[in-house]
Amino acid sequence: MVNLLIILFWLAVFFILLSYVFYPLLVVFMPSTQKKPACFTDQDELPEVTVIMAAYNEQSVIEAKLESVFRCSYPNSKLSVMVGSDQSNDQTDEIVLNLSRKHPNLQLVRFENRTGKSGIINTLVAHSKTPIIIATDANILFDENTISNLVKNFKEESIHLVGGNIVYRDKKETGIALQEHVYLNWENKIKEGESKRWWVALGVEGGCYAIRRKSFSQIPPLTFMEDFYITMAVLYKGGNVWFEPEAQCYEDVSTEIGEEFKRKVRISIGNWQNLSRFAGMLTKPFWPIGFAFLAHKVLRWFTPFLLIFALGIAYVLADGNNIFSGMLTLSLVIVLLLPLDFLLMKRNMHTGILRFINHFLMMNLALLVGFIHYTKGVKSNVWQPTKRNQ
Repeated sequence: MVNLLIILFWLAVFFILLSYVFYPLLVVFMPSTQKKPACFTDQDELPEVTVIMAAYNEQSVIEAKLESVFRCSYPNSKLSVMVGSDQSNDQTDEIVLNLSRKHPNLQLVRFENRTGKSGIINTLVAHSKTPIIIATDANILFDENTISNLVKNFKEESIHLVGGNIVYRDKKETGIALQEHVYLNWENKIKEGESKRWWVALGVEGGCYAIRRKSFSQIPPLTFMEDFYITMAVLYKGGNVWFEPEAQCYEDVSTEIGEEFKRKVRISIGNWQNLSRFAGMLTKPFWPIGFAFLAHKVLRWFTPFLLIFALGIAYVLADGNNIFSGMLTLSLVIVLLLPLDFLLMKRNMHTGILRFINHFLMMNLALLVGFIHYTKGVKSNVWQPTKRNQ
C-alpha cells in the first residue's frame, strides 16, 4: 500500500511538471522541421478584412483602440470595423458614432439587451461580408503592422486561424504585473513553438486573432473562453492554427490580484466548458493535437486537483518518512508566508520568488473556484471590463 501511494504521489508530480516544465521546454527549444506558411507579398492580393469587437462601458479606451486600428498600414479600402455595444450605458456609443463620421467604414451595432461577448461575436460575424475576420478587445491597442502581419499568413490555404502576439505594456513590479507579464511571455513562446512544429497553436488569445469567415463556428450560448472554443473548432474541422509573433498588439495588465483572480475564474469556467465539448480530441488524433491539448491545457486545468492529491498522500506518508515530512513542512511554510506577501503587496513591496509562488497558487485556486461554478451550471456570460491601468 505504501509503495502504491509513493507511485501515485510521483505520478501526480510528474503530470504537473509535464504541463509546466517538460512540455514547454520541448516545444520551445526542440528544433523544428516545419516550413513557415506562405505569405502575401503583393498588396493587390490582400483580402478584405472586417475587424470586430464587443464592448461594454469602454469609454476610457475605445477611442484610442479604434484610432490604433485606423492607423494600421492595411489598405483602408479593404478594411471595415464593427463595434458591438453590449447595452453600454456610458459614453462608449457616442464616441464610436462620432468616430464613424471621420471613418465611414466604422459601424456601431448596439444590442438592446445584455448579450455577452460570445453572442455579440456570433452576430457581428453573421453581419460581416469579408473573407477574413479579425476579432479583438477594446483595451488591446494595435501597432501599425498588426493587421498586415495577421492577414499575411492566409496566403497558406491550410491556415484557417491566426493568433496575435499580445504584449503587456506595464512591466513594473506593481502588484502582480511582473508575474502576469512573465506568464504571458512564456505562453506566447509555447504557442510559437507549437506553431513551428505542428502548425497547431493551443490556442489564440481573444484579444487579437484572425479567422477565415468560412471557418468560423457559431459559439454556443453562455460560453466563456470563446477564443479557445474557436481554436478547437478549427482544429476539429482539420484547419491549422498559426501563432504570429510579429502581429504585436498591446494591453495594460491588471495589477490588482483581486481583479485578475475574477478574470481567471471566468477563464476556468470556460476551460471546463471546452473540455466537455472537445474531450474526444485528446485521442482523435492523439498526435500532435491530442498530445498538445493534454500537456499544454488539460493537465494544467487539473493541477489544483493534482496538488491536493499529492499533498494528501504526503500527509499520509509523512509519519516516519523524512522526505515526505519535509515536503509537507515546506508546503505549510509557503502557505503561511502568503498572507505576508499580500500585506507587502499592499505596501508596494515585493518578495521575488514568493510573489511568483503566490501567483501560481492564485491561478490554481481560480481554476478550482471556476470548476465549482461550472458544476453548478452557467446561467450568464455577460461581463464587466477588468480594471486595468488605462
